[in-house]
Amino acid sequence: MTIVNLPTENRTIEPFKIDVGVDPKSVAPITGGSRVAFAAAHVVVDPFADVSPMIEGAVDWDKTLAFREHVWSLGFGVAEAMDTAQRGMGMDWPTSLELIQRSVKLAKSGGHLIACGAGTDHLEPSDAITIDDVIAAYEMQCEAVEAAGGQVILMASRALAKAARSPDDYKRVYTRILSGLQQPAILHWLGDMFDPALAGYWGSDDLMAAMETCLEVIETNAAKVDGIKVSLLSAEKEIVMRRRLPERVRMYTGDDFNYPDLIAGDEQGYSHALLGIFDPIAAVAAKALNALEAGNTDDYNAIFAPTVPLSRHIFKAPTRFYKTGVVFLAYLNGHQDHFTMLGGQQAGRSALHFADIIRLGNAAGMFPDPEMSATRAARVFATMGVEP
Repeated sequence: MTIVNLPTENRTIEPFKIDVGVDPKSVAPITGGSRVAFAAAHVVVDPFADVSPMIEGAVDWDKTLAFREHVWSLGFGVAEAMDTAQRGMGMDWPTSLELIQRSVKLAKSGGHLIACGAGTDHLEPSDAITIDDVIAAYEMQCEAVEAAGGQVILMASRALAKAARSPDDYKRVYTRILSGLQQPAILHWLGDMFDPALAGYWGSDDLMAAMETCLEVIETNAAKVDGIKVSLLSAEKEIVMRRRLPERVRMYTGDDFNYPDLIAGDEQGYSHALLGIFDPIAAVAAKALNALEAGNTDDYNAIFAPTVPLSRHIFKAPTRFYKTGVVFLAYLNGHQDHFTMLGGQQAGRSALHFADIIRLGNAAGMFPDPEMSATRAARVFATMGVEP
């Protein structure tokens, strides 16, 4: 049966038919393209672990690593231990490091692309934290990532946002950390819509002023910067910054609202990709990127177009709960056997939100096995008072 009962805004139940979507097995992997594309991957929880789920987390390592194999099979790189993996929202540093070590080992054995988040999340932000504390915390995590064999993604730091008193503090920290790395890193500018604790990052609430500081850091350390992932949900600001980056420093779009246009680019350049939305839409995204590389821009736009309303819905405010929608889709599509998340984050969205994910996901070709997806969706809605 491919019909699922979905709740509506007027408090009624609407039968909805799920159509057959894109089968990942039918999609050729993206290879040798002009765009580097990472998917920030989620983590699968072990629901049978005897832990307190709001404050402890147990990872299902087999299912978590199997999902990374799925992403790699489609030609994407994996951005590991990022905010999509609930870093700072249920995933602590010791677990993140184990995830990095396991994933890098698997990537190396298969010749796959991987980059890993290093930050300061083991350092609890407080008024007592100093810039030297932040530097030491960053250095510890970066050394651990590189010791595992991974490329560093230098994540934005809540502790730095708390301790910094001026843009100069950011310049000092980033220059110090980048100078000590074995290979160029990807910087990550995460906007406060993703994490309110990062408000005023780079030393200013004015994003254009903050951009000047960030660009100065990149220009000063260009040899140690592979690129920068910008997650501000502003295509205009990303394009302005992209056009000012030093030669050979990549812009990795983190804009889950405007990614098709930013990746396609214009006469002055384009963005590469490091996106959380590429976790659930990997198969469809691979089809689109293959079309772009073949010069079929009409097909590229047609394939990606219906994914944008889905992505905008998943990443709607409060944006930091987007991981709930990502994992919901992973469950509906059989990548895990349950809808349980670190920190109990499966409760981060409403029944109406999940219903619209199904409607929009259906339009985007997200369900290769409609019967399984409908059955699993009905189970979730039943726990929320929506009778099958």
